[in-house]
Amino acid sequence: MKGRQVVLGQLFGAEAAALMEDGQLVDLLVDAGALAPLVPGDICRGVVERLMKGQGGVFLRLPEGQRGYLRDRSGLREGQSLLVQVTGVASEGKAVPVTARILLRGRHVLVTPGAPGINVSRRIRDEGARAQLAALGAAARPPERTGIIIRSIAEAADPDEIAEELRGLLDLSARIGGEADGPPELLLGAPSPHELAWMEWSDPEPDAVEEGEDSFARCGVLEAVDALLAPEMSLPGGAHAVIEPTRALVAIDVNTGNDTSPAAALKADIALARDLPRQLRLRGLGGQVVIDFAPIPKRDRATLDQVLGAAFRGEGAETSLIGWTAMGLYEINRKRDRIPLRRLAKGAG
Repeated sequence: MKGRQVVLGQLFGAEAAALMEDGQLVDLLVDAGALAPLVPGDICRGVVERLMKGQGGVFLRLPEGQRGYLRDRSGLREGQSLLVQVTGVASEGKAVPVTARILLRGRHVLVTPGAPGINVSRRIRDEGARAQLAALGAAARPPERTGIIIRSIAEAADPDEIAEELRGLLDLSARIGGEADGPPELLLGAPSPHELAWMEWSDPEPDAVEEGEDSFARCGVLEAVDALLAPEMSLPGGAHAVIEPTRALVAIDVNTGNDTSPAAALKADIALARDLPRQLRLRGLGGQVVIDFAPIPKRDRATLDQVLGAAFRGEGAETSLIGWTAMGLYEINRKRDRIPLRRLAKGAG
């Protein structure tokens, strides 16, 4: 199907949502609550367990017997309670990454306890609209230490609808802020995949929303997921890449296949670079990513650098393009913000 399509259904026996653009799967959200006690977006009360002086962070006791790691230890002491939000997925045997910067999501606005200020999305360029939305935020009278971010979709929304959502989030922020003291406890669960799809995939407005028990099969999502569960991905011209997560890193190997033309390697490398953000996002892979590109002359590396930079520019997950190693490998560091797709599939099996 041409256009933008949101598909709501189930995958691996759990609630899931998929975003399709012109028949290609570009994003996938799956409820991981059955596999992980704490998932990204959960807000909980933690207790400082140990200060890591050499690393500048702290270990926390979290709900469900989990341990968390907070990078900033400034002003904290052992035994202190504080509010944190889960930001990523921990590898087996490691602590859950958390942040003390809480973010409450809405469709039109975001509320940021502890980060004051009223900010309007830069995607809203009309100065009149920006001023009206900023005034709407100020009229909500957020507490002194609470901030508001007005999202781009608010430009075309009903002001009363925005104001109602904002009041609800500010009330929620106040309730959570009043529960900072005490033992480890989950205070607010992350939005479900269907809720998150409604919040995050509404701008621009989708051309269609598909629901039902067979929606994933009907719209081609299951076929796309099957391809993602295989380590090998096809590239134009008969080339292919193999994406293999290990305990330490994600290894990617690019091969030109039977194409022996002079430009074969660069074409395969560019194709992989352009699709890499989508592949990592959909496969739920992050951490250290090491790519063994098909061999190209050093003079062509600048071209590949530009393609990678453009490809990752709009990516939501925090990503650092480290660059080339002495062995000619390319290193990327991407935040682990999702449970790997293969782990979700294995859990369902």
